[in-house]
Formats: sequence, C-alpha cells, structure tokens
Amino acid sequence: MHTVYRAENLFDAHLVKDALEHAEIPAFIAGEYLTGGVGQLPALDFLAVMVPDSSVDVAEGVVRGVEAQLAEAREALRELERDDTPDGPLLLPC
Repeated sequence: MHTVYRAENLFDAHLVKDALEHAEIPAFIAGEYLTGGVGQLPALDFLAVMVPDSSVDVAEGVVRGVEAQLAEAREALRELERDDTPDGPLLLPC
C-alpha cells in the first residue's frame, strides 16, 4: 500500500477515498479510528488515504482533481465570509 493523500480531517479523507473508489481504485483510510483518541495523540498527520502500489499513478491524478475542487470550495467559502461581514453596525429586523 502507498499513501497518496494526507488528510487534515476525516471528511477530506472520505472525499478522496470515495473519488478513488468511483474511479475503481481500491482505497483505505489509515488512522481513521484514531480520531477518537485525539486528546492523547498529535493533532495532525495521522489520517492517510492509501492505495495498492499498482494504482499509484492513476490515483495521484484523481487526488489532484479532488484537491483542486477542495481548494476552490474553500476559497468560495472565504469569499462568502468576507462578503457577509457587515461594514457598519449589525441591524436586525424586529
């Protein structure tokens, strides 16, 4: 097995795993069950998406596509947050 993606969180790991499986590449999330012990473990770098060595080249292309989509989505969220921030006092209707 070869690591093709190190995830920041379990959601991203499953997005990548699902995309790989959709491309008919078997995938495994290493460290998935360690999230319950976060208070006892280092906070980062324990989730990895792994594929068989024979699928690495194709899997890396799929992972790049998912990473690009995640980057676009995160940027869109940042833009929404900037646009929703009021310049003046917050007024709510009664």
